[in-house]
Amino acid sequence: MRNGDADVTTCDGEREPDPSDSLRTFGSVVQALREHAGYSRVDFGARVRFSKHTVESVELGRRMPDETFVERAEQALGNTGALRKAARHLTRGEPGLAAWFRRWARLEKEAVSLCTYECRLVPGLLQSEAYARAVFDNSVPPLSDEQMEDQVTARMLRQEPIRTRPNASFSFVMEEHIVRRQLGGTGVTRGQLDHMLTLAELRNVTVQIMPVLSMSHAGLDGPLALLETRDGRRLAYSEGQKNGRLIADVTEAAVLHQRYATLRSQALSPSDSVGLLRRIRGEL
Repeated sequence: MRNGDADVTTCDGEREPDPSDSLRTFGSVVQALREHAGYSRVDFGARVRFSKHTVESVELGRRMPDETFVERAEQALGNTGALRKAARHLTRGEPGLAAWFRRWARLEKEAVSLCTYECRLVPGLLQSEAYARAVFDNSVPPLSDEQMEDQVTARMLRQEPIRTRPNASFSFVMEEHIVRRQLGGTGVTRGQLDHMLTLAELRNVTVQIMPVLSMSHAGLDGPLALLETRDGRRLAYSEGQKNGRLIADVTEAAVLHQRYATLRSQALSPSDSVGLLRRIRGEL
């Protein structure tokens, strides 16, 4: 639009549906530099020829800045090159993935091996669509229809590497009570068991069950996810209620990898686990 003789650029309608951490960080840097320079949002908007609302949206991480905004902001705030460099690392949010989980989800896509221990519910990478819907249907507070679809879509997309990357290995250990709980009803449980049994037939997938009568258990501290990258790094991830933690410390990650190896030795063998899953399926 026009503001006097100056062209003022607006980007209304381009608000990010789910801001990423990098957008929020970039916005905070813009705000800090602007305030250090002594500009209000109105003053700064006039200098970069963007509306005050666009400046505010960028600073709050709600809008992906285009190249024009970055270049004008860079020149108005000292031309140090900081904003240009930071803008190279901007990524959009990923609807359906919790903010604290997004970095791990990106690492999953490139991992050469991925190991998961679960004591709460079927691991996300093994969930059928109907089971995933049952999981999200139990969210408190309830999800909107749009949020539900975003969550389910994101979960199904996360599973693609299992079939598209046959040279990557996927190992799962889960508690027996998980596969016995009829979350979503008998029909959903049958479908979930069939889905897991199908995936367990893949050469790059191993499913093991920790029996309820086990007298030893190395996973009493809770759920655990591990991966190894192409360059040999071994990382871990632990998750609680409304938070998650990526563990990159070499010593700490090594302990958790050792713990998972112990869990595998305590769980039923892959063949015995498949047999148990078939028996549970037959009882339904």
